[in-house]
Amino acid sequence: MEGCNFMVGFSQDIGIDLGTATVQVYVQGKGIVLSEPSVVAIDRDSGQIFAVGEEARRMLGRTPGNIMAVRPLRDGVIADYDSTERMLRYFIEKACGRRGFMRPRVMVCIPSGVTGVEERAVRQAAVQAGAKQAFLIEEPLAAALGAGVDISQPQGSMVVDIGGGTTDVAVLSLGGIVYSRSLRVAGDKFDEAIVRYVRREHNLMIGERTAEELKMAIGTAYPQAKPEPLKMDIRGRDLVTGLPKTVSISAEEAFLALQEPIFQVLAAVKEVLEHTPPELAADLVDKGIVLTGGGSLLHGLDLLLQEETGLPVQVAEDPVFCIARGIGKALSMLGVLKQGGGMVARKVM
Repeated sequence: MEGCNFMVGFSQDIGIDLGTATVQVYVQGKGIVLSEPSVVAIDRDSGQIFAVGEEARRMLGRTPGNIMAVRPLRDGVIADYDSTERMLRYFIEKACGRRGFMRPRVMVCIPSGVTGVEERAVRQAAVQAGAKQAFLIEEPLAAALGAGVDISQPQGSMVVDIGGGTTDVAVLSLGGIVYSRSLRVAGDKFDEAIVRYVRREHNLMIGERTAEELKMAIGTAYPQAKPEPLKMDIRGRDLVTGLPKTVSISAEEAFLALQEPIFQVLAAVKEVLEHTPPELAADLVDKGIVLTGGGSLLHGLDLLLQEETGLPVQVAEDPVFCIARGIGKALSMLGVLKQGGGMVARKVM
């Protein structure tokens, strides 16, 4: 990573997509400089950070007794404040370097449905991690900006952002959110659904990493569109014998496993459409729905939404990085963002 060259008295702007699964850091003028898993490995005895990011992710489910690998964010919000703050500090320093490091202005993305308490937790974590000023921007706004959607016009646009911990569905117009719905069902819940299905149907206990690999390889929301029957061998622990075992899972089974969380996302999309003003709903007939976030890459999800809503659906280009890119665009507009007019970036410190 390139370091940030700070001048005396100069405050660098940094955008952080604080995701449940991945943290992405955007440095103004450089773009996305870091993207790593939101995982921290801690030494139980000393309380010291043992590893962060990709190195820590490889330790999930594989650590010795004195090392604890944790994901400090769950369902889009901070579950372990201390670990989150230390993880943020590590990523900011890694992206920008320690030499000449000055407290930057930081913009952090939050789900549209967070509470005031959850907002304050994000604010405090950012400030404790080294931010001079902290701003918040809601995920649907950042996702739309990153996907290249022009939300400044008096026309309706709809974004569905499916991340690791939350799915945010919103209709936007004139630079703001007209109606939104945030649910804590996303990539993590997809993985958990696969774990439950394999345990129930095959008496096999697998880890979340294995479930994620299966989801990415053969998971589908629309099995009719799969080019051919697919299968994948997965390994885990047999719940009857307690011994290691391998079973073969088909794409059809993967669809059955994922049905519940997929249809919860679909229900949220329909709810937002039902609450959309008629004039904006008319705009969506032409403009359709834009999918962002890593969860939007699930095979057939766009086809399912198109069939169920009757609207055109497209997956944004490079959807995993849409929010980080959107935060970058919002950072460049910090000087003109004003409370109560147009797009809002809430200054919280």
